[in-house]
Amino acid sequence: MYARYAIFYTPAPGSDLAVFGARWLGWDSAKGRTVAHPFAHGLDVQTITKTPRRYGFHATLKAPFHPAAGLIESDLIACVTDFAAAARVAPLNGLVQGYRSGFVALRPAGDTSEINRLAETIVRELDMLRAPLSEADIARRRRAGLSAKQDAQMLDWGYPYIFDDFQFHMTLSGPLDEETANRVIDSIAPHAARAIPDPLSMDAITLMGEDAAGQFHQVRRCSLTG
Repeated sequence: MYARYAIFYTPAPGSDLAVFGARWLGWDSAKGRTVAHPFAHGLDVQTITKTPRRYGFHATLKAPFHPAAGLIESDLIACVTDFAAAARVAPLNGLVQGYRSGFVALRPAGDTSEINRLAETIVRELDMLRAPLSEADIARRRRAGLSAKQDAQMLDWGYPYIFDDFQFHMTLSGPLDEETANRVIDSIAPHAARAIPDPLSMDAITLMGEDAAGQFHQVRRCSLTG
């Protein structure tokens, strides 16, 4: 059993999008192993991807949490599986790479209303899986300079960037200056264009587990079949 878990969107293992993300970040969360960076183009990709590498290529739906008292991994798997069986596929309407909030990520190109509704439902209906935040967790989150609403969301739901503050994104870098970010985008653009399917939908959610080294592994990927 892992110390912390999370619920992410991850592309289907072996798909072009999953392979692209694993190769760029240097970590394959489905196989639990490091991957070489094949298209660095003179960039220090090891440093650029250090922050997101530990999570693997993903979009956060329910942020990392410690399991609630008395729950074991099989309980979490059962709850996520049951949720997925009742949830419907949500269209992503394409993904585009861009620089926002100081980092590079793939973000939806069109309407995100269905994705946002699904993310909100996951936060609300699966909240019983997580233990309350520790004082250290709360202090760490507050160092980011949260608004009053975000602070309340953190205390109530374990994470500040949810509901109206949620933005679906698949992170490709740590904090970067704009010049370096543009070089990253230029480097990955042709590879991303070949990897991103059209149309693309969020058709599954993935229960993730964090190992002792801080790397996240895919525990169970559950198709949305509601």
